[in-house]
Amino acid sequence: MSSANQPLPDKIALVTGSSRNIGRAIARALAENGSHVVIHAAHDQEAAEDTLSQVESCGMQGMITLGDLADPQTAPRIIKEVLDKFGRLDTLVNNAAIRPESPFSELSFAEWRRVMSVCLDAVFLTTHAALLALQESTEASIINIGGLTAHTGAANRAHVISAKAGVVGFTKALAHELSPEGITVNCVSPGLIETVRDETNKPQHHATRTNLVNRRGQPEEIAEAVAFLAGPSGRYITGQTLHINGGAYLA
Repeated sequence: MSSANQPLPDKIALVTGSSRNIGRAIARALAENGSHVVIHAAHDQEAAEDTLSQVESCGMQGMITLGDLADPQTAPRIIKEVLDKFGRLDTLVNNAAIRPESPFSELSFAEWRRVMSVCLDAVFLTTHAALLALQESTEASIINIGGLTAHTGAANRAHVISAKAGVVGFTKALAHELSPEGITVNCVSPGLIETVRDETNKPQHHATRTNLVNRRGQPEEIAEAVAFLAGPSGRYITGQTLHINGGAYLA
């Protein structure tokens, strides 16, 4: 169990899309800082169990929940599962996303809507479902995971870029609305992070884009920023987008 000197002692966190890569690192970082963590995956139970083992190795409790967050019925069911097990929710990390690439001339409306539904609609649906629980917390935080190309642009990603830019706007809107509730809302925007991807799913712009520190970031570097924003040292920060990209984009 967590100790009193940890930044997030016995807090309850839900991290969507936490079965691998940045999401998994966020789940582990929150656990290292004292949170019990709800691990979400769309369908990969085995990968989610790997994340669960990392959370439990930190001495914290975890649980797994599966489901397509683009389905409006999924988020309310997940929040009910969280409250049934833990009784409350303190931290929501909206990390789940898909990032396919397609030239705009070949982009179908169905592909556009699928990306929007996972990368933007799901952020709305999950946050909306979690709101009452977060309002009961004394130190609630919502942390949305954005993306570098929402600010720089890139070819073949009109759907992804538009969705992630929407996440930034959503963050600012909720920061205004939820500040009277004591809920902070921020966006962490990763760029050029070393993640495990299928060779056919690697973004084309990664081959040419560079940054000032001349290396790829690690998922753990994103995760530490999320843990900071979720903790007591981040309570004076809201409505912000924190860029972590090694200087590939200077805000």
